[in-house]
Amino acid sequence: MNEDATVVENKSQQKNINHLPVINASSYVAGKKLVSDKLLEVKSPYDNRLVGTVTLANASDAEEAIQVALKGGKKLTRYDRFSILDKARQLLIERKDEFARVISSEAGLAMREAIYETGRAHDVLMFAAMESLKDDGQIYSCDISPQGKARKIFTTREPLSLALCITPFNHPLNQVAHKIAPAIAVGTPVILKPSEKTPLTAIKFTELLYDAGLPHYMLSTLLGPTDQIAEPLVKDPRVEIVSFTGSVAVGKRISSIAGYKKVILELGGNDPIIILEDADMNTAVQLAAEGSYRNSGQRCTAVKRILVHEKIKAEFTEKFVEKSKTYICGDPADAATIVGTVIDEASAIYLESVVNKAVEQGAVILLGGKRTGALLEPTVIDNVPRDCDMVMKESFGPLAPILGFKDIDDAIALSNSTAYGLSSGIITNNMQHAIRFIKELKVGTVNINEVPGYRIESSPFGGIKDSGLGIKEGVIEAMKCFTFVKTFSMPW
Repeated sequence: MNEDATVVENKSQQKNINHLPVINASSYVAGKKLVSDKLLEVKSPYDNRLVGTVTLANASDAEEAIQVALKGGKKLTRYDRFSILDKARQLLIERKDEFARVISSEAGLAMREAIYETGRAHDVLMFAAMESLKDDGQIYSCDISPQGKARKIFTTREPLSLALCITPFNHPLNQVAHKIAPAIAVGTPVILKPSEKTPLTAIKFTELLYDAGLPHYMLSTLLGPTDQIAEPLVKDPRVEIVSFTGSVAVGKRISSIAGYKKVILELGGNDPIIILEDADMNTAVQLAAEGSYRNSGQRCTAVKRILVHEKIKAEFTEKFVEKSKTYICGDPADAATIVGTVIDEASAIYLESVVNKAVEQGAVILLGGKRTGALLEPTVIDNVPRDCDMVMKESFGPLAPILGFKDIDDAIALSNSTAYGLSSGIITNNMQHAIRFIKELKVGTVNINEVPGYRIESSPFGGIKDSGLGIKEGVIEAMKCFTFVKTFSMPW
């Protein structure tokens, strides 16, 4: 692929990325910037330089955010909601380079990933704007049984009073957009608690929505101590829904303390790409590499396990190693970089230990494995034991463990052998085999001849088992979650 034009364009931005002025940001209570001497410092995972500071909120700020949201203001019509979301979409296009630089600086992601993420967030806003104009009410005639009469039953959706949305670090813009945009589309106020590891992007997005005309009571963005912000908000009965994306441990904690309210959990993944004997080899290699290394491997739907039919495993492995060598790891600001850092050095050290433990159990490193600070090279590992931590737990980084299987039954059993059930990718040209996987894999999504993570921003998305409660997200499904159905009937 010829990337000369992209390289030239990105190199022209490199100096700006490396020398971003320190961003002085703040938590927001309904459009009001907080003033406090308690600051969160945000540092680059790549070189530990100070990227920005955030003024922290406290328990009284959280209480004020609840009260302002419940008090509300002008009721937004469908057209109002559409106009705000569409204006936000336009503003994001204008500011995409600014957003990408902030994402890359605070998350350590390569610029190609940061730019790609702004495009995905644009789509979220676009689909939410489109859906906000639609009425999904239904009509039921009542004279259709001997017990019926001449009436009609109608349904309509009404917004919940208040939502708490808690977002992770790995997609600091898109995950926030996936929570807030559907809530705006239906008119539900939100208190956002973004990750303390990547708060600057979330705050920048909050300001963009205010600039697009979002009434301030509709959104507060708070960062602060867990015991003053997150836990009290999760427990508060005035919060009618908690939408959380993050780790299994935190998700289960939220579920245990939330009380009587809606809880939407999008948790971890241990997604396989399953390569059958009849697979197109070039397609298999390309998808396995992209699935393993995009976003530094920090996606819940990243390829965490490469399962290959034993008859083609040797050929695949050789070609995959060569492909993996092209994924250059380094300075996120460098236009040549494809794989940036993981979120922090502690995460990289943990991943390094996972690799070393697998090696102790008999695995062999074919490529990479070296760590420098938060940088971890794309790492190809063969002869991986089926019961090692690398394949039984979620390894959130650019690791590519290869496991062989003998037949379809073995592949299905191996895929289903972990506690997770988010997504999967199947590489095959055999329709009957594809159908078996679709029916028998215990996951929320099965993608044929694609990476596990493929979706569009409006399609249903979510997992089962330790990956979630089976409740789907995506713009359309999230809009349903942020509302309740009211039924009424009339003589007809």
